[in-house]
Amino acid sequence: MVFSSLVFLCIFLPVVFCLHTLIPSIRVRNTLLILASLLFYAYGEPVYVLLMIASAFLNYLYALLVEKATNKKPVLFLMVLTNVGILGVFKYAGFFVSTLNGLFRLQLPVPQIALPIGISFFTFQAMSYVLDVYYEMARYQKNFFKVLLYISFFPQLIAGPIVKYRDIESEIEERSISLPEAAAGMRRFVYGLGKKVLIANTMAFVADNIFSRGAAHSNIVIAWIGAAAYTLQVYFDFSGYSDMAIGMGRMFGFHFQENFLFPYASKSISEFWGKWHISLTTFFRSYLFFVPLFGKRRKYGNFFLVWFLSGLWHGANWTFVVWGLYHACFLMLEIKVPKIKRLPKVAGHIYTMLVVLVGEVIFRAPSLTEAGLFIRRMFTGFDFSASYMSFALQQLTPYFLVMFVAAIFFCGPIQKFALDARREALNFPTWTKKERVRQISLYVIAVVLLLWCIIRLSGGAYNPFIYFQF
Repeated sequence: MVFSSLVFLCIFLPVVFCLHTLIPSIRVRNTLLILASLLFYAYGEPVYVLLMIASAFLNYLYALLVEKATNKKPVLFLMVLTNVGILGVFKYAGFFVSTLNGLFRLQLPVPQIALPIGISFFTFQAMSYVLDVYYEMARYQKNFFKVLLYISFFPQLIAGPIVKYRDIESEIEERSISLPEAAAGMRRFVYGLGKKVLIANTMAFVADNIFSRGAAHSNIVIAWIGAAAYTLQVYFDFSGYSDMAIGMGRMFGFHFQENFLFPYASKSISEFWGKWHISLTTFFRSYLFFVPLFGKRRKYGNFFLVWFLSGLWHGANWTFVVWGLYHACFLMLEIKVPKIKRLPKVAGHIYTMLVVLVGEVIFRAPSLTEAGLFIRRMFTGFDFSASYMSFALQQLTPYFLVMFVAAIFFCGPIQKFALDARREALNFPTWTKKERVRQISLYVIAVVLLLWCIIRLSGGAYNPFIYFQF
């Protein structure tokens, strides 16, 4: 476990931010952030912090070899093999052995290895550094501790977004912090916290109730409530954490790229994946899609490989692989039948959300069998007996319904307002009277949200983080 939410909010983050702001030297600031990041990760996982440091050091050495070698490809191959091997041991060993046992009726002992928090995120970031050096998108960094800061930086260490080295290379070397930047970062952090604590946690409670009950004990009403609740949970959980990471990064002078751009307002699956988990999809597109693995058929081969790996990246279960390939099929369908992307706005949105909802059931279900049964219940579960309907109504508490409506609203209708407000927040000296009133109102809302979140957290509210497992 990492720091508890209240310790992080009330002690860790304020202390680190104040010290970082007061220290004038960039060198000392970087040292502070490294120590804070290692402490953050080591709290509860002291052994695995050594794994993260070792991963950073190995990739630091690989980048050095890439820089010096005449033939760089063998070094790159060894780097990928090492990082994939680390992921394979800690994340996929049990999955692979279980699969072999099932396919060949073996009885091999299944390894029980605890999964280091955020291993997929910091491994991909480490690989990104070497790949940027290999493709000459960034310079080799002679100072190992700057590489360690890039890989271990606590705001996005355990749940992303995946930050490419080239995007923050200059800010590791030199950065400044202004009052408008820091204030905008704090507000962004609080908004993300609100999305997570107030909306995602509320959706999670209902989704977990329904999925733990099992598809066999659900009807069409229960199944749709569960699918909708989980679809909103996964978005507000992950986008909320991304907002917090982007906000904290800005507080310390770093600028991370957006990871979500209101994907549930999309009118096609292609548009959806241009707005969902942008850092992961761009990672695969940047570094893998154009690798010539399949000869003349590489376009389609790489396409499905990317989505196979994208699914597998999310978890060691065939449900995640099928979820990735499921989305790949709809993306390919839209390529082959471009008229789908030109559907009327309402029809396109309904089609997209239906595909996403069914996909999230596959993503959430413990097995493919359970996923198939749950989806069947969504469309054929016409049993409205008292026991089913009583359970369904128990989930629809007033607080859940309020948060559900808020979640629907914040998925899309305010997207232009939100993007404009973010831009305005950084133009502090040139605010018009109207902009000043709007910005002050937003900061007041942020303070209220922060207090509300602290109250919810102090009361021991249900607080799972989906993406910590990745």
